[in-house]
Amino acid sequence: MTGNMTAVDRCDRTSGLADRVDGLLVLAVLVVDVLLLALLELMFVTLSVGTTPLPLSSLVALLTTPWLVRRAGELPTGVLGAAVVFGGWVGTIGVLGLGGPGGDVLLPDGWPSLLLLAAGLVPGALAFGRVIRHRGTG
Repeated sequence: MTGNMTAVDRCDRTSGLADRVDGLLVLAVLVVDVLLLALLELMFVTLSVGTTPLPLSSLVALLTTPWLVRRAGELPTGVLGAAVVFGGWVGTIGVLGLGGPGGDVLLPDGWPSLLLLAAGLVPGALAFGRVIRHRGTG
């Protein structure tokens, strides 16, 4: 019976492949989302009203980073997908924020920058840990 595939077997194989392709496309969208959000968070970290800093970037990072990591962990890619999304946020903040394009630093000294880092790293790492606990490594 190894050589004879029924219509149900073919349908199962096709739907499994379609699920994996859909999962990879959704993961690609999540990665683009997290990269663009990290860039926007860096651009608006210095936002202020008069002389008072307004840390809206930190609020956006606090809400979106763990949400995107959890959604990536629910995909067929599992822990690897969540790691790619979380690593994308950390990498974008690290490369553009600390190194900056052309030597410009987009993450200036001060408490709003620290708040942005904390608001993205801590909840993102907690969400990633939750994905690892629930999905496992395999």
